[in-house]
Amino acid sequence: MTIEALRTPDDRFDNLSGWDYAPHYIDDLPGYEGLRMHYVDEDPSAGKNGDGVTFLCIHGEPSWAYLYRKMGKVFTQAGHRFVAVDMFGFGRSDKPVDDGVYTYHFHRNALLAFVERLDLKNVCLVCQDWGGLLGLTLPMEAPDRYTRLLVMNTGLPAGENAGKGFADWRAFCKANPDLDVGALMKRATPILTDDEVAAYAAPFPDIQYKAGVRRFPELVMLTGGEGEALTPAASEGVETSLKARKFWSQDWSGDSFMAIGMQDPVLGPPAMQMLRKMIKDCPEPMEVADGGHFVQEWGEPIAKAALEKFGIA
Repeated sequence: MTIEALRTPDDRFDNLSGWDYAPHYIDDLPGYEGLRMHYVDEDPSAGKNGDGVTFLCIHGEPSWAYLYRKMGKVFTQAGHRFVAVDMFGFGRSDKPVDDGVYTYHFHRNALLAFVERLDLKNVCLVCQDWGGLLGLTLPMEAPDRYTRLLVMNTGLPAGENAGKGFADWRAFCKANPDLDVGALMKRATPILTDDEVAAYAAPFPDIQYKAGVRRFPELVMLTGGEGEALTPAASEGVETSLKARKFWSQDWSGDSFMAIGMQDPVLGPPAMQMLRKMIKDCPEPMEVADGGHFVQEWGEPIAKAALEKFGIA
């Protein structure tokens, strides 16, 4: 079945602030033939007999690989491979126009296929927001590929009450189908320059390109309030999320590092301490006092601290 999709014009990504990574594309992932997925792949150890780690960075909503520009430089300067993928609907990847295309397993299966296609090994999973909701479910499918975890401001929800912060966010997105992505990023991350705000908005020329932006909040596996049932869209990922919780608490044997943007009103310290309890042997987190939800904007010290913790700086 052909999926109708839009492709953001390349010139929208010209001369982005702090972004000098060459684009890479795959357009024949099994089950996604004809949809082009974008990713960054910088490997200073290519062709060498080194033991570099692959840092697989997965963004959330409504960001894209640009979110990892500061961390990526730290990883590559230390001699490691930096891979950052744009999920369908975001960044330079194609954007299906029908909101209904975007489901939990539509995205998860694409990420699984991406990891298989690149045959990624010795992976440090780097994730935040939806990058965690989805990314944290990947290692249990191929545990031999993953050796490390760097996790920030995310969770593994499985049908709990959303709480007011997230319920308000979901309602806001539903009321604003043409969400101003740049303005949102600036409000959540006041340290952004105007050029950086423009870079976050670049993938979305108009409302037609924003189906993924609209859809992701509806897919989070949380109810709208006490006593409410999960919507069908939100219920799809519950079983997978529960399996992932079991994996991280019982079967994970890799090294973990957690960083928390302390100013995040939804996925801040309480949510992250809950997640920490699910991850076997996860040490005390790094607290980024000024950091908000998109804590990667404070990414250089986080990346450096993680490399030190892992002993691969």
